[in-house]
Amino acid sequence: MFDLDKWEEIWLTIKKHKLRTALTSFGVFWGIFMLVVLLGAGNGLYNGVMQNFDIAKNAVFVWTEVTSVPYSGFQAGRFIDLTNAEYTALLEEAKLKTVSPRIRVSSRFGGGQITLKYDDNEVSYGLMGDYPDYFDIQPLWITEGRFINKKDIVEKRKMAVLGRRVKDDLFQDRDAIGEYIKINEVPFKVIGIFDSKATGEQARNDVQIVHIPVTTAQQTFNMGNSIGWFAAVPEEGTSGVEAEEIIKDILRKRHKISPDDRQALGSFNVEEEFKETQGLFTGIAAFSWLVAIGTILAGMIGVGNIMLIIVKERTKEIGVRKSIGAKPWSIVSMIIQEAMVISGVSGYVGLVMGVALIEGIGYAMKNFGMESEFFANPEIDFQAAISAIIVLLISGVIAGLIPGIKAAKVNPVLALRDE
Repeated sequence: MFDLDKWEEIWLTIKKHKLRTALTSFGVFWGIFMLVVLLGAGNGLYNGVMQNFDIAKNAVFVWTEVTSVPYSGFQAGRFIDLTNAEYTALLEEAKLKTVSPRIRVSSRFGGGQITLKYDDNEVSYGLMGDYPDYFDIQPLWITEGRFINKKDIVEKRKMAVLGRRVKDDLFQDRDAIGEYIKINEVPFKVIGIFDSKATGEQARNDVQIVHIPVTTAQQTFNMGNSIGWFAAVPEEGTSGVEAEEIIKDILRKRHKISPDDRQALGSFNVEEEFKETQGLFTGIAAFSWLVAIGTILAGMIGVGNIMLIIVKERTKEIGVRKSIGAKPWSIVSMIIQEAMVISGVSGYVGLVMGVALIEGIGYAMKNFGMESEFFANPEIDFQAAISAIIVLLISGVIAGLIPGIKAAKVNPVLALRDE
């Protein structure tokens, strides 16, 4: 039930002691403000890192190296070659949603970059042989045309998808789709252009690659049926770690590799790295809450002390209230209500100013070219805002509870004699 008299008393008390109330409120204000800023900054760091995580969060990559353990009649030091037969075996035996063979095509001199020509322009960039399924593992941002499809694989078509940097260097402002470029003097038709959603070094690396069908790469560049490595995504219900071991077990059996040989097969599990990253940012969020709640706690103690002073100043008034029949809860609720007003208003102002600061930083970064590969789009989500409000309400109740209980225990007879 709304009690106008109580609100008038609260307003008169605050008005009478403006400086005291303001100084007391600042602790709560600063705690909420710091909470919002720290959480917003943490989200900015998270978004900055995640924007470069442009790959399936449970992707697995497996490749071969040199055996280090003699096994099944074979000596150590044997290099393991992957072929199309392993691809077929993984499709049939492994619990995988997607598996994509990959080849990095080397130059005729064994270098990591291939010569690309168009008219009088000549550049050197990385050349990858891929399947259409690789799009499920690392979704490329196709800005023009399309990516490799199954028909390109089956018919071994000479089709090429260019990174934005490659296209700009070869074609400048001219259209590239439908044109032919020469890759090591072999003509390929340009069917797509892609860009990167990442930033910084990752983005520069992404757009300096040309993708062609695996089968075309094998046939055109005399690679037989060789595969460089496999990229895969496990099926629903299978973790990245499980998929990694399943793939390795299949390859060990097919190539007579010892189960104890930890060198013959190399792998990289994105799921593990992603979990580590998630754990890091969970720790940052927890630290932010710890610092902010500590500050709010200090502010709450200040509000509690002020309420104790208010109770002392209003001892006679409380005695009058009790002598005419005021119940203890009405006395307690009056003090709690005043504490909640002080902490609630100051905390709300801190919340609004913190959100305004974070939004302002986000706007400036987006519109004035201040974005970073490690910090992007700082924001406060709805859940964090609600959590801050709940903290405000709880701190207000706690700050007023002890002084309220003390006020409720005041002896009316002694209170009326108080000067």
